[in-house]
Amino acid sequence: MSKETNIKKEVMEWVKSIALAVVIAFVIKMFLFDTTYVVGSSMFPTLHNKDRLFTNKIGYLLKTPQRGDIVVIEAPDDPDKDYIKRIAGVEGDLVEIKNGHVYVNGELYEEDYIKQDIDTQGDISIQVPQGEIFVLGDNRELGASKDSRYFGTVKEEAVKGRAVFRYFPFGERFGVLH
Repeated sequence: MSKETNIKKEVMEWVKSIALAVVIAFVIKMFLFDTTYVVGSSMFPTLHNKDRLFTNKIGYLLKTPQRGDIVVIEAPDDPDKDYIKRIAGVEGDLVEIKNGHVYVNGELYEEDYIKQDIDTQGDISIQVPQGEIFVLGDNRELGASKDSRYFGTVKEEAVKGRAVFRYFPFGERFGVLH
């Protein structure tokens, strides 16, 4: 074989490898995992402004959303935005907020991830409809989080993925999300 033929073969192998890598990356991003950039403090202290997260996009094809999951949802009040919130109630749950505390099905909802000296503002009593979820930001300071206290329950179809891993910043906050 000539040197020119070898170069053409080598270039074609590189083109095929790059094309395959692009297709694999596209499939992963479209159907399996995505990245999310945190803007704001509505999930503080769990998530901080400018944190970067991986979200699992297929998890809810295999199981239903669970209380405590951190999810990325299409913002009900602005379809061009996404919100990151925590599920506090799933279909059938009675979610109540009274005297600064959250109750689910009549029991105090244990939330070790929020600041204990902050009361959850807003008195609410809502039965979560079928196929919907009730979400709250971890930051319960007045006006810190647009969540189900503001826009009501959210359809499960609005969930874009479950936030599972913080990949930036590196250091003590790096790792699996709870």
